[in-house]
Amino acid sequence: MHGITVTRMIEKMKLENKTPELDTDKTVLSHPEVNRPALQLAGFFEHFDSERVQIIGRVERAYVSTLPEARKLEIFDRLLSSKIPCLVYCHGMEPDEDVLALAIHYSVPVLVSRKTTSDFMAELIRWLKAKLAPCISIHGVLVDVFGEGVLIMGESGIGKSEAALELIKRGHRLVTDDVVEIRKVSDETLVGSAPDITKHFIELRGIGIIDVKALFGVESVKDTQSIDMVIKLEDWNKDKEYDRLGLEDQYTEFLGNQVVCHSLPIRPGRNLAVIVETAAINYRQKKMGYNAAQELYNRVQANLNKRSL
Repeated sequence: MHGITVTRMIEKMKLENKTPELDTDKTVLSHPEVNRPALQLAGFFEHFDSERVQIIGRVERAYVSTLPEARKLEIFDRLLSSKIPCLVYCHGMEPDEDVLALAIHYSVPVLVSRKTTSDFMAELIRWLKAKLAPCISIHGVLVDVFGEGVLIMGESGIGKSEAALELIKRGHRLVTDDVVEIRKVSDETLVGSAPDITKHFIELRGIGIIDVKALFGVESVKDTQSIDMVIKLEDWNKDKEYDRLGLEDQYTEFLGNQVVCHSLPIRPGRNLAVIVETAAINYRQKKMGYNAAQELYNRVQANLNKRSL
């Protein structure tokens, strides 16, 4: 699992660093969960996960204030010597000077957030899970079509970028062209984004690189998007049987998650942008409980039953 430096967390969460003499670039977060060390402050260190960000809220601070000075220092010495990545105080609470001295001694950054403990924890966990999620890079184009994330795949030169450009002109938004970074943020959700170096760019053979954001405006691009369906473009093969009803969904797998997948044969004159739009709308309709293929099947069955009477 890749990591995130404490420096990036400080910048993202707008934290105040109370130990600026420590190099936060050297401290790396590798765990997407956080911990409020209430039990540890009470002296119970069994099963303690020292890889997590440790967060001090009002309850922990109130408990520490009831401890004798010697006991408080003993507890914090044990906590900070456990090689925790950092200690964060919420509600804008200032850490005690003796705690700061111990933190510097053990090279543990001490940070302060102005947010409430619950708000800070929720925001930090969401961000860490997104950044530390398992990630793969694949060849394709990701577009937001009517709010649905459509991943267009296919061999080089088959027309993925041209289809994306037409969708952008029709008011949809580009997430990434050519390389899609896919992160598994939960057992149900895959999120796609662009590598920083190619963000907002599209490559069109014969023309070159175009900047979608500069040409079509900021409303034509998007940084991240959940991947809801996959459309695979392939050359038309007259000997292959293609699904004409869609009664049963086909799936493809990324990082253990199943995603609905459609194979589209490419022939001259097919308007890919309209087909992709229709596929996205049809997918949304199915999520809302209506399946056109099933409705047709029911009508045919009802008609056959009438004739048999």
